[in-house]
Amino acid sequence: MAAARPRTIDCIVGARPNFVKIAPIMRAIRARGGLAARLTHTGQHYDVAMNAVFFEELGIPNPEINLEVGSGSGTEQTAQVMLKLEPVLMARRPDLLLVVGDVNSTVASALVAAKLRIPLAHVEAGLRSNDRTMPEEINRLVTDRLSDLLFTTERAAIDNLLKEGVSPETVTFVGNVMIDTLHACLERAAPAKTTLEEIGAAPDIVADALKNGFGFVTLHRPSNVDDPEKLGGLLKALATIAERLPLVFPQHPRTRAVIESAGLARLLIDSRIVVAPPVSYLQAIGLMRSSKLVISDSGGVQEETTAMGVPCLTVRENTERPITIEEGTNTLIGTSPDALIAAAQDVFANGGKRGRIPDLWDGKAAPRIVDVIEAQFARNVSMAAI
Repeated sequence: MAAARPRTIDCIVGARPNFVKIAPIMRAIRARGGLAARLTHTGQHYDVAMNAVFFEELGIPNPEINLEVGSGSGTEQTAQVMLKLEPVLMARRPDLLLVVGDVNSTVASALVAAKLRIPLAHVEAGLRSNDRTMPEEINRLVTDRLSDLLFTTERAAIDNLLKEGVSPETVTFVGNVMIDTLHACLERAAPAKTTLEEIGAAPDIVADALKNGFGFVTLHRPSNVDDPEKLGGLLKALATIAERLPLVFPQHPRTRAVIESAGLARLLIDSRIVVAPPVSYLQAIGLMRSSKLVISDSGGVQEETTAMGVPCLTVRENTERPITIEEGTNTLIGTSPDALIAAAQDVFANGGKRGRIPDLWDGKAAPRIVDVIEAQFARNVSMAAI
């Protein structure tokens, strides 16, 4: 009797935060005998060198397909992913399409799966900022409505989904796959000294940072960086904070472009801010782990700092990850430069917020996800009919 064919799960990635989330899921799928994982990269983040570094560091297999959608507006990227992904899925008809996060590639893939009636799983479901001016919020809402299996990182996300009318049996609280990756990689994290030297920090800054501490900064959200006046105010605030604590600031390409086009680099001259191009994952977690303070507008950084017990100041008016505030080390400070300075000064005076690691952020979220998928396959029913 011929052996049953493996159930095929197509996993979609598009942007670097997706890589961190997909890595443990790919490993967990490939560890099971009756499952096969295939990886498609949409090319939403298309920096070949940086992509290669992330894939190598995280142990992600090379994608079988790269759609190479490239840059463009949110609508353009979404449309291009849909146009290029549809023939791929029509040709190979996976048993399940799995998407992570909330980027344009996520919602585009969800739409294609729904139109082709391919069962869909969404990892990081139910997160809500309740701010529809954020493109990611729209992506989350649409993806969750189209998904057949929804995997959440925190219990509040279940409440959000149930309020929106999602069927309870489709939702499972599994924990946070980003923390799976953090657990797997933290021992290999690059030492802060090595990274500071590699990115060109001045010797006196390196010495001060290693002796007295430093802060780590990421800013990339359009609401913070697209308006030169607003970004300029935040840069001035960072320069003020750096008078007390050196800051390491790897600049997202979007942020760097605005700084250069608007002539804002002058605001950082003679400051104790170490400006650098984007760093690799192992470099980033090494810097965060050693930081006295992290300043960011990234969702993932809120989670990683909570898991590492590092105080984080989130430069946003809202967050879709409230557990990082309620239980973790995150403080939501708004986007005022004065508020940023005041919050940093509070950290200097009081040592920063101390929290606890949330439930199921234990490095085992991905196996729990695959357990649910296997059980669903074993029921021998169409997940699209749930």
